[in-house]
Amino acid sequence: SLLQLKLWNKYRVSNIPSLIFIDASTGKVVCRNGLLVIRDDPEGLEFPWGPKPFSEVVAGPLLRNNGQTLDSSALEGSHVGVYFSAHWCPPCRSLTRVLVESYRKIKEAGQKFEILFVSADRSEDSFKQYFSEMPWVAVPYADEARRSRLNRLYGIQGIPTLIVLDPKGDVITRQGRVEVLNDVECREFPWHPKPVLELTDSNAVQLNEGPCLVLFVDSEDDGESEAAKQLIQPIAEKIIAKYKANEEEA
Repeated sequence: SLLQLKLWNKYRVSNIPSLIFIDASTGKVVCRNGLLVIRDDPEGLEFPWGPKPFSEVVAGPLLRNNGQTLDSSALEGSHVGVYFSAHWCPPCRSLTRVLVESYRKIKEAGQKFEILFVSADRSEDSFKQYFSEMPWVAVPYADEARRSRLNRLYGIQGIPTLIVLDPKGDVITRQGRVEVLNDVECREFPWHPKPVLELTDSNAVQLNEGPCLVLFVDSEDDGESEAAKQLIQPIAEKIIAKYKANEEEA
């Protein structure tokens, strides 16, 4: 029915079963990843499962691939990329290669940026092998509870996923993977979402995220492309501002 379709679209459900918790008084989403919540907290001790700040969920020791540990408080004051990935997943491995270069470029440009690897590897050995290629920090593989809490916090439904946070720990974009592949020179870092995008192979995945307006123009005529952007830019900005005012994801 139409109502069912509206609910699927509203909550961007892409696979089932899916369990989403909502605050009935405000209608806001409390938690997207209810299935993980009830698996991790069968007694309901953490009810009502509302979002906690990143700094609280990540709290504890982090690893470097040389075996050094540091406290998660070292991430404070930096932009952070929370990177959900695993060696067994080919798209993850190819993103990691690009991400290593991006990380280097951003650091060399003097930006405060750190990446936190949250592994979905199937064994400690495979985690170690994969992490040895990464110049950033990771949640220890043995700390399954913390890895799971981070998956829950961002409602991760597939890998690779790169979530980019501002220095306060608020989400700038959930589409870090698309951004990194689209902007290999990292000119747009930290990748604040643009109201209007040019459709490409790598960002087409966003068509699955919710209702989209796609405007087709004559690619031979540069002027037409620019005029089209100017036509839809103010409309897109208005829609985004409306969601922002309601503190909702656009």
